Amino acid sequence: MKPSDSALAVVAVNLPGGIVPAGDLLALLSAAEAAGIEQVQLGHRQQLLLAVEPARRRALLQALAAAGVQAESDPEAYPNIVSSYVGEEVFYQAAWLREGVYKDVLDLFDYRPRLKINLVDSRQTFVPFFTGHLNFIASDTSNYWHLYVRFPRTGQLYAWPHLVYSEDVPVLSAAVERVVLAGPAPITDSAEAAGARLYAQVSAAQPLMQRVVAGALVLPPFMLPYYEGFNRSGQQLWLGIYRRNELFSVAFLQDVCRVCLLTRVGQLCTTPWKSLIIKGIAPDVRSQWDAVLCRHRINVRHAANELNWQVEDSCPQGLTLKHELVRYLNEEDVRTYQLCFAVKTRPQTGLFGSIIIRTQPARNGAEQYEILHTRDFNPNSRDFVAFRQQIRADMLGWYLAELCHQFYGQLSAPPAAPDIVAPPEAPVAAASLVPRCRRCLTVYDQAYGDVTQGIVPSTPWAKLPSYQCPTCGAPGGEFELWEEPAPRHGVLSVSA
Repeated sequence: MKPSDSALAVVAVNLPGGIVPAGDLLALLSAAEAAGIEQVQLGHRQQLLLAVEPARRRALLQALAAAGVQAESDPEAYPNIVSSYVGEEVFYQAAWLREGVYKDVLDLFDYRPRLKINLVDSRQTFVPFFTGHLNFIASDTSNYWHLYVRFPRTGQLYAWPHLVYSEDVPVLSAAVERVVLAGPAPITDSAEAAGARLYAQVSAAQPLMQRVVAGALVLPPFMLPYYEGFNRSGQQLWLGIYRRNELFSVAFLQDVCRVCLLTRVGQLCTTPWKSLIIKGIAPDVRSQWDAVLCRHRINVRHAANELNWQVEDSCPQGLTLKHELVRYLNEEDVRTYQLCFAVKTRPQTGLFGSIIIRTQPARNGAEQYEILHTRDFNPNSRDFVAFRQQIRADMLGWYLAELCHQFYGQLSAPPAAPDIVAPPEAPVAAASLVPRCRRCLTVYDQAYGDVTQGIVPSTPWAKLPSYQCPTCGAPGGEFELWEEPAPRHGVLSVSA
């Protein structure tokens, strides 16, 4: 059964910190199998998603409860706590935030958080820093964390003025949650004003062991490590497993758990990229792992530019779009290193990406999209810039490639935008001249106007003497007439 099937009910099992003991996962999978589930998904918050026939939903919940597993009927109501433990001793070496600290902090949560909480090390770039509502980021001082509060439904970030001691993380999280969920939503003033008010309310009600922030938080440049296949870490191996269709068969995962138990690998880790990582595999037992991969026909070592995408959970439309765009970028041999992409079909899904592809209302029955990027192409930034709006499906791949070229042009040279080779002309449709910014290549399309500046559709360029580029702020005098390419038929086909 596919979790994307709209007739199925989705039940989430939160795996705090993305860590699950092999024995616990085996018991969980047995309960799922008894309810007729053959395949499961991983969510972008490191949780496990079970899609079940409505008639078997109660039986599944009862079986999970009997196995001591807390299940969430509404995956959005009680989100999983995300952590960067999955990458520790795999992609980086932590200063003080080791396995024991993660587990000590997670064990102190004696309530089910309703706000999204991230526990991440500042040295890594594998797990997003700011996709939670409460983002705890390890400081340079042992056992102390920076806290960045992202207010629900606003995206505004507030830096907590004091470092937070590890043992206080759960207590402070509960105190902040009580205030935030009891207040008006969304906030109507600035993040600083709302944050100062929140800090005063929480501090008055909840005294904590605090220390003044010693310095500004410094994060490393984004670089997504390759997270699939067998890889060496010290004297041991780790295995990353990615599934193109986001589905893991229950039978395969059961075999994985059994090999873990046989080879004394105590736990598995889930990632925000909907993949599995198993650490601590002894080289002399690799053949047992190879046998499981062969038995279930599991392919590994996919191309890196397929692994740097995030798609909403249980979203067939977004997954199909990802596959089509990956195919286009492969065919055009487009470099995507240091970039990551997110496909959004719904609001407020908290995906992580330096480039965002987002659906827009259909026009004349045809699907439309927009492309945004962070101003500096850092996926941890919340400062998004509109690159292109109202893009036809058959042109989406080309504009995405153009933006990738622009990114590398900014990295490698002079401030001027790189020259972009236009795609071939369409076999039928004619090209047209449109105003394009010389600095950043943003196009003004008369058919759609510019919603960011209150310009209604069908407003001619000639009537906009004071127009400014919505991307880089260049004045209208910096625009030139550019021959917009006609659609390339057959390049991209997206199912609704």
